[in-house]
Amino acid sequence: MPSKKADIELYSYGIYEPWNRSSKEIPKLKTITTRIPVVPEVEFGYVLKIKKAKGSLISFMIHHPPFLNENGEPSPSFTGEEYINSNDWSFYLGDTVWPPYEDKAGEWELITCLDGKEIARKSFTLFL
Repeated sequence: MPSKKADIELYSYGIYEPWNRSSKEIPKLKTITTRIPVVPEVEFGYVLKIKKAKGSLISFMIHHPPFLNENGEPSPSFTGEEYINSNDWSFYLGDTVWPPYEDKAGEWELITCLDGKEIARKSFTLFL
């Protein structure tokens, strides 16, 4: 029997209220935009609404401008994965900036895949 196709919606994107990473709550959207000012505490990204995909694997990647990590080495893209635990699921993918702020300016690209297939991609321009 063929499996049901997931319903996927890029629900919102832009600048959000600060995200509490220990909470399951999705941050609230403040402004729809792809131009993000590099200021302390700015939170940016997107929200996906996914239905009919319980048990599927979400993987994500955040490509960012070149900057050095705490060891003085180039920081790689941020990656991760998570299993969808309900048939009506919201997923927030985003980031914030931290000192030194100057090296965070530039193009950031956020990508999400569902079971290995790309389902969302959004680029943000961070500016000083």
